[in-house]
Amino acid sequence: MKLFWAVLSKELREQWRTSRFLVTLIVLSLFGLLSPLLAYFTPQILQSIPGVEGLSEVIPPPTVLDAIGQYIKNLSQFAILFAILLPMGSVSGEKERGTAALVLSKPLPRGAFLMAKAAAYGLVFALSLLIAGLAGYYYTGLLFEALPFDRWLAMNGLLWLYAMVYVALTLLFSTLSRSQAVAAGLSFAVLLGLGVVGISRTVAVYLPAQLINWSAMLFIQPQTAYWGSLAVSAGMMILALLAAWLVFRRQEL
Repeated sequence: MKLFWAVLSKELREQWRTSRFLVTLIVLSLFGLLSPLLAYFTPQILQSIPGVEGLSEVIPPPTVLDAIGQYIKNLSQFAILFAILLPMGSVSGEKERGTAALVLSKPLPRGAFLMAKAAAYGLVFALSLLIAGLAGYYYTGLLFEALPFDRWLAMNGLLWLYAMVYVALTLLFSTLSRSQAVAAGLSFAVLLGLGVVGISRTVAVYLPAQLINWSAMLFIQPQTAYWGSLAVSAGMMILALLAAWLVFRRQEL
């Protein structure tokens, strides 16, 4: 267990030294803060653009649901982008540089090596979404109305799980290949493939993307829940990490 915490600490330090943690925190926090501002000031922005002044008159006044929708859209898009780009070289890069063999020369189980990486990314996204969520919650309450904090927290929890599905998949692909580009490409391919499969409404309610819809429904129809999507998303994350471990334990470094 001590070795796991040591590797986790190493991963977090590396995330900080390479500015990945900082960039993720700044970008997500910035969009968390700007989303309610953008929703609130859109009519004024349109009014100030020459030639389209009349357009602002046909746009209904912004509501708190616009702020929520803007927040979910921005945070989900950037979270999924970072969820693929950050871990794409986490295993393949270390194999290529030879640092994985060096770290694993100590009595460190390969499963702990992978789980430390997953936990580090989980903490990075959890903290980034927490700061983004607090900023978004404050300005949404300031410009529109105060929202139930427990629902806001649950919304960000769903966004975190959505991002972690693709963190786990990218870790798996990074384990399978020695190329960062291949790992990222395969993750984007899964993202696009699930988008195509999600055209079917019957199937869509069980896919990870439904977590995004659920996060919005928390403020529209709180009684609506998509537990199937939650179960499938958690299952995909666990299976991806398990598959990464099964593959990695047999690989020659």
